Amino acid sequence: MRIMGLDVGSKTVGIAISDAMGWTAQGIETVKIDEETGNLGMKRIKELVKEYNVTSFVVGHPKNMNNSIGPRAEASERYAKLLHDKFDMPAVLWDERLTTMAAERMLIEADVSRKKRKTVIDKMAAVMILQGYLDSKIR
Repeated sequence: MRIMGLDVGSKTVGIAISDAMGWTAQGIETVKIDEETGNLGMKRIKELVKEYNVTSFVVGHPKNMNNSIGPRAEASERYAKLLHDKFDMPAVLWDERLTTMAAERMLIEADVSRKKRKTVIDKMAAVMILQGYLDSKIR
């Protein structure tokens, strides 16, 4: 039983997968998407679901700092519904406020170049989203 964590943006989706025990999250890849044309990366996600035997999804829910729902959070809600409908699996929304900033700070502290950070930031944010969810289930 593995869980897929997703950090959904308008141009990319960062993807992380849990280990089989559901204790740790590992970054897998970043999938390019295009919201405007409706290319949401479902073909690649389907391949990863099959490869890793995914049984559920955790989708980052970027609420505003005042807990309100803005356009990006609405887009994540639509993406979670699409995952649920397409794969007939649970798709949980997980509060992801500040995960991208935390991921960037972590990469800066690790002295990762700006160019490299840009290529891994969404995958790293997906790891943080999924790990936060996994940690909440262990307690």
